[in-house]
Amino acid sequence: MNYPNIQAEDLAVYEIIKREEQRQKEGIELIASENYVSKAVLEAMGSVLTNKYSEGYPGKRYYGGNEIIDQAETLAINRAKELFNAEHVNVQPLSGSPANLAVYMGLLNPGDKVLGFSLDQGGHLSHGHPLNFSGKLYTIIPYFAKKETEIIDMDEVEEIALREKPKMILAGFSAYSRDLDWKRFRIIADKVGAFLFADIAHIAGLIAGKQLENPVPICDVVSTTTHKTLRGPRGAMIMCKEKFASAIDKAVFPGVQGGPHDHINAAKAIAYGEALKPEFAEYSKQVIKNARALASALQNRGYRIVSGGTDNHLMLVDLFGSKQITGKEAEKTLEHVGISINKNMIPFDPRKPMDPSGIRLGTPALTTRGAKEKDMETVADLLDSALIHRTDENNLAEIGHQVKEFSLNFPVPGIE
Repeated sequence: MNYPNIQAEDLAVYEIIKREEQRQKEGIELIASENYVSKAVLEAMGSVLTNKYSEGYPGKRYYGGNEIIDQAETLAINRAKELFNAEHVNVQPLSGSPANLAVYMGLLNPGDKVLGFSLDQGGHLSHGHPLNFSGKLYTIIPYFAKKETEIIDMDEVEEIALREKPKMILAGFSAYSRDLDWKRFRIIADKVGAFLFADIAHIAGLIAGKQLENPVPICDVVSTTTHKTLRGPRGAMIMCKEKFASAIDKAVFPGVQGGPHDHINAAKAIAYGEALKPEFAEYSKQVIKNARALASALQNRGYRIVSGGTDNHLMLVDLFGSKQITGKEAEKTLEHVGISINKNMIPFDPRKPMDPSGIRLGTPALTTRGAKEKDMETVADLLDSALIHRTDENNLAEIGHQVKEFSLNFPVPGIE
């Protein structure tokens, strides 16, 4: 991706792209929701498929000239069905929150009760935050992690469900390091006659790679983003039982979206094809190995990992509790030396969301670049050194140089 036409047409944009390339090459990416796509996915996103309008679905479009676009979307659908053993797939959602909005709209009426994982415990904005559409339009009943273990207490989830009788139960997270008991959620949903909706945005790649249990055959509806661990373009999709297919499709279009992004759908098809290959299972396995190695390395350096460890690709670190450093201070310090992370609340956090006690770390991106367990020791050392010397500019400059040296050993796909 040398961008000769951008360079000739718009030097300002070209220089921004080149600076971002440099940042990605020279930095350590630990944001749990980020990854690197393949060159093939990059090329599809820049293809002439972006020129087409195709409101509707394959064979039922509101514009002419979609015979070839239909083939691309159908290919993406069929590959997703195979990857996740899904009865029905809609690949058109533009991102995770619109996908979740479509699920709400397809299955519920405004005001209906939804049981969802509280944001300050590890849930997502679209699972019921009062400033989000989900909290504004629906009656959200939160469930929580158990204070002693920082793990979801399924007995308590059942108690709340039996008491509140929600119309939908939402299982999923954006900052929770433990596996979910999909079968128990199914039992609880059936007891109260609720729809079971899984949001697997963070762990879709680990499920596709057969490292975590697949909730698609268990749940009524499943949404996911297509980037993160799935390593596709920025977008989303919805999978569901056939009996919900019409409701979900109508909710996506014309419910919340107009024309789909056909270049992105083609890129999704490529990513799903990549995920169907045996090497993707090895990648997913390595993501979890690296996450556990990083969590262990940090614990050995005196950092408290929320819930004591991880079953997936991410971990929450209680910085304030173990090191008297705030998440905001850590994010700023680490960014200064070329390590990208995000501040994050921990369960029952006494601090405020914009300056919380914790940080969230993840290993999908570094694993894509070829890092292994032994490299997580180096990452932990660099992170720890930066936080120890956070007020010492000379030391930080040296650590920044070490971060760059380390990072350049691991190539980024699509960047020469």
